[in-house]
Amino acid sequence: MTTKKQSSDYSILKVHASTTDKIGSKLLYQHLVELARDKGINGATVFRGIMGYGASSTIHSSRFWELTEKLPVVIEFVDKTEKLDGFYKEIEEELLRMPKGCLVTLEPTEILLQKKGN
Repeated sequence: MTTKKQSSDYSILKVHASTTDKIGSKLLYQHLVELARDKGINGATVFRGIMGYGASSTIHSSRFWELTEKLPVVIEFVDKTEKLDGFYKEIEEELLRMPKGCLVTLEPTEILLQKKGN
């Protein structure tokens, strides 16, 4: 069990994109989460939004009658800042080559508790 780590040492890397964005034949969020796991990143979570827009200013929203939806998605990774910087450098070219837009941010964070489960 780990408690309260130095905030300047850890960060959250966030990739804002769309649920329909792909890298090759894989969905972007699936590709990035699997790659992060393979690279030993501490944790990753994918959040799907119900409404949003990006630089294109096109608003996308969830409607219960639509079978396939283009919705906002945020993929978050938490680890040491140095490790996330390296991970971003590895994925930057792939993100730049995507035909659709995205936004990537890096925010310092403070880890209050990190406990592994059974």
